[in-house]
Amino acid sequence: MLIDVTRLLDRALQDRRPTGVDRVGLEYVRRYGPRARALVRFAGRWVIASRANSNRLFSALLMPGTGAANLMRWTVATSYAAGWRAPDPGEILVNTGHSGLHEPSYAARVRHHRLRAVYFLHDLIPITHPEYSRPGEDRRHGARLRTMLATGSGIVVNSRATAEELVAHAAGCGLALPPVAIAPLAPATLPPAAGTVPLAQPYFVALGTIEPRKNHLLLLNVWRRLAQELGESAPRLVVIGQRGWECEQVVDMLERCEQLRGLVLERPGCSDAELSGWLAHARALLFPSFAEGFGLPLAEALAAGLPALASDLPAFREIANGIPDYLDPLDGPGWIRAVKAYAQPDGPERDAQRLRMQGWAAPAWNRHFELVDALLARVGAHPV
Repeated sequence: MLIDVTRLLDRALQDRRPTGVDRVGLEYVRRYGPRARALVRFAGRWVIASRANSNRLFSALLMPGTGAANLMRWTVATSYAAGWRAPDPGEILVNTGHSGLHEPSYAARVRHHRLRAVYFLHDLIPITHPEYSRPGEDRRHGARLRTMLATGSGIVVNSRATAEELVAHAAGCGLALPPVAIAPLAPATLPPAAGTVPLAQPYFVALGTIEPRKNHLLLLNVWRRLAQELGESAPRLVVIGQRGWECEQVVDMLERCEQLRGLVLERPGCSDAELSGWLAHARALLFPSFAEGFGLPLAEALAAGLPALASDLPAFREIANGIPDYLDPLDGPGWIRAVKAYAQPDGPERDAQRLRMQGWAAPAWNRHFELVDALLARVGAHPV
């Protein structure tokens, strides 16, 4: 097996925190790394590391520390210089991060080397909701989907909602659909929360990269209204996540809105231990997204015992059924009422959701990989 770690390596060398996409890639490295070799696309070549160098690279990605970046660079450089080894015909290639799939050369190499490619599709949002993506991302994502459908021996998706959109997209393009595994994602395993409450005031958490479809702008306008009505007694909002793209209005409000100063706290860099503490003592997770392929923050919140207020999206219903209180992502007054209700100590709405949470079980990586293993076995049995 080959694991394309180009995206993971690039982000690690830039010292960027893992996104949800990266966390999935790291779990695949953890699961399949012991019997796989690393593929890195570098300087126009596909560099395939030896088993020893692959182990070094996988370990550095999974346990970054002092000297990890230099080890990664050394491993790739020595693998690049060591030879021009081609993949074995029929090898399984796993790409979990969409990386490189928009380039025609990727599909050409998969065909040339007769690889059994297995791709992870996180969502079709740039195609179904291009207004929430960077300009041109709909075309690039369309090219990624063509590569997956035309050269994939199998595709893994994270939800039935994503699978249904993939089926419709393939039919619309007139392309055959390879075998698909629907394998939900597991939330991160967080360390136990410290007993210290991070804030003295009641607070809510918004978790995820700041980008248009996450709808942070709604929350900031909700908090401006709460500031007008309640002043310093308003609950706090903790925004946990890196700043992304096309989010200038949100950044302007975070940096320049005087009414939000002291009421909205931004935490762009947050360790797992810190995140555990924020989730443990919050009143609720706020998740007003316009579109999601899965929604790891929702799974992470429920796994931590934290209630959620969320948009009514099919993917969220898959994760949480009827546990959260669902709201329209455009219903500002409804979000204001819900936040006020959940901010109250022993509020009936929040208590009712905590009762609904009883018996809920988070998706597990073991189950995810049971489903992926079944797909890989099917792929491996198919003639090259």
